[in-house]
Amino acid sequence: MRLIHLSDLHLGKRVNEFSMLEDQQYILEEILRIIDSEKPDGVLIAGDVYDKTVPSAEAVTLLDEFLVQLSKRDTQTFLISGNHDSAERLAFGGRLMEQSGIHIARVYNGVLAPLTLHDEYGPVDLYLLPFLRPVQVRRFFPESEIATYTEAMAAVLGAADIDKTHRNVLVTHQFVTGAQTCDSEELSVGGTDNVDVSVFDDFDYVALGHIHGPQKIGRETVRYCGTPLKYSFSEVGHKKSVTVVELAEKGSVAIRTVPLVPKRDMSELRGAYNELMLRENYEGKPFRNDYLRITLTDEEDIPNAVNNLRTVYPYIMRLDYDNRRTRTESHVDGAEQVERKRPLTLFEEFYESQNGQPMSEEQRSFAKQLMERIWEGKE
Repeated sequence: MRLIHLSDLHLGKRVNEFSMLEDQQYILEEILRIIDSEKPDGVLIAGDVYDKTVPSAEAVTLLDEFLVQLSKRDTQTFLISGNHDSAERLAFGGRLMEQSGIHIARVYNGVLAPLTLHDEYGPVDLYLLPFLRPVQVRRFFPESEIATYTEAMAAVLGAADIDKTHRNVLVTHQFVTGAQTCDSEELSVGGTDNVDVSVFDDFDYVALGHIHGPQKIGRETVRYCGTPLKYSFSEVGHKKSVTVVELAEKGSVAIRTVPLVPKRDMSELRGAYNELMLRENYEGKPFRNDYLRITLTDEEDIPNAVNNLRTVYPYIMRLDYDNRRTRTESHVDGAEQVERKRPLTLFEEFYESQNGQPMSEEQRSFAKQLMERIWEGKE
C-alpha cells in the first residue's frame, strides 16, 4: 500500500508581512501532480492545515479547491487538525465529505477507532489523532494520572485496542522529544509539550505534523515530513519534499521523498550595498526573485535601503546590518571587573558599544572634563 504523507500547509500564512497564498496555491498544484504520478492509496495530512484557528476566506477557498481535486483522484484522503487549527471548524461537514473519500478527524471524544484500508497483504488500520493537550484528555480518563503530553498520548493510545497483527498507521500532530526545530514553529516554553517516542511503539508508521523540518525521530518509521514551503529564514537550508510510504507485509516499510520545487525559493544575501546593486552581481541570477533576507555590511546605515534594493530584488522580506556596531559584544562584565575599571574607561566602552567606533581624542577630553566637574560638584 502506498501512502503520501503531508503536513503543516499553514494555508493563509503571512511571512514578514508577505502573503504566501500564491505560493501555496502553486505548491498544492505541484503536490497534485506528484499524486497523479505516484497514484497513492491514501494521502495523509498531519495537521496545521490552516495558519490560524479562524482562517481567512482565501485560505478556506484554497483548501476547498485542494480537497475537491483530491476527491477526483482514485485515492482516500485522511486529515487531522493541528495546534493552529480549530478542530471543530475543520471537522464541519466531515461526515458528508466521507462519501467523496475525504476523511477528517472528528473532535476527540474519548474513543480512537481506526479507518481500515485493504490491499493484497491484508488490512491497514489508520488512526487519526488530532492535536491534543493533557487537559482535553483528562476528563475521559478520570482515574488516570495525566499531567504531561506523554501521559496524555499514552492514555489515548492505550485505550485504542490496537490489533498488533494488522499494519497500523498513526496520523498525529505533536512535538516528539528529540525533534530539530526552527523559527516558524509554535512550541511551548521549556518543552512542556514533549511526547516520548516510545508511546508509538505499536505503529508500523507514524505520520507526524508540527515540526517544519523533514526528519525521523528514533526510528525510520516515525517521521515528520515537514512543511511544503519554507516559512522562516531558519529553513533556508531545508529540502522540502513529499514523503512516500510503501507498506508491504507486516514489518516491511519503505520510505522515500519526492522533492518539491516552489514558485519562489527563500534565500539569503550578504554584502555591501553598492556591491549588491551592481548589475553584474544580480542580472540573470536565480536568487533575484527569491524571498530574500539581505544583510548589509556597510558601516553606515544606507538611507532608503529597502526601497532601493527592491528595485532589483523585489521580494526582500528582511534587511539586517552586520558591522562593528551590530557585532559589539552584548555581554555585561562581572561586578568585580566593572569596579576595577575607571569611570572614563567604562564610558569609553559604552560609547563604542553604541556607536561601533571608539571615541575621538576630542570627545574623550570633553567626557573627562565633564566627569571631573561632576565629581567636584560643579554640575
